[in-house]
Amino acid sequence: MSEFRIPDRHARLLAYAQSLTPPAGWKIEISGDEIIVTAGPPVIHQHNVLFVREQFDTHRPSDLMPSENTDLASPNVGKLRNPDLTYIPRSFVKTGGNQVPAEQAALAVEIASPSNPENDLVGKVRDYPLMAIPVYLLIDPREGDLTLYSEPSGSGYHRKWSGKFGDAVPIPAPFDFDLTTDGLIRYPA
Repeated sequence: MSEFRIPDRHARLLAYAQSLTPPAGWKIEISGDEIIVTAGPPVIHQHNVLFVREQFDTHRPSDLMPSENTDLASPNVGKLRNPDLTYIPRSFVKTGGNQVPAEQAALAVEIASPSNPENDLVGKVRDYPLMAIPVYLLIDPREGDLTLYSEPSGSGYHRKWSGKFGDAVPIPAPFDFDLTTDGLIRYPA
């Protein structure tokens, strides 16, 4: 993990967010100067996470482990995000705690929330490349859309693949497989 100095404002915001106790099933994230509190997901959301996770699990490198709702922290850029699914080095289990440096995540998977889709469609598309997350898979059950972002930089992701439910998503290394999406379920209209 690289050494960096956390700006005082971000350190205070992070400390405040960590002092909050959200209701059961809710999660807290930080983006810049905002604390974002989101409600627990519906059952369709959970099904879609499981459908995707089972495929990633069969292609996961042995040094990575799946984690759902783990805080990925980038305090140097004022970000704390909690993807629906991520894969992190197994070595972080020994460190304990609830946060993983975001740059250590192999990818982030989000199922767009029916109540606050802008958080996934706009906020995380902006934040994840700043956090050095190499791959962001965004699944939007509202319209059946799929977007895969890769090659992050400070200005965003350089690569973007788009498709619809039923299309095979070309997942890059270290997983390196085509994700099938015909088992994903759309939210009711």
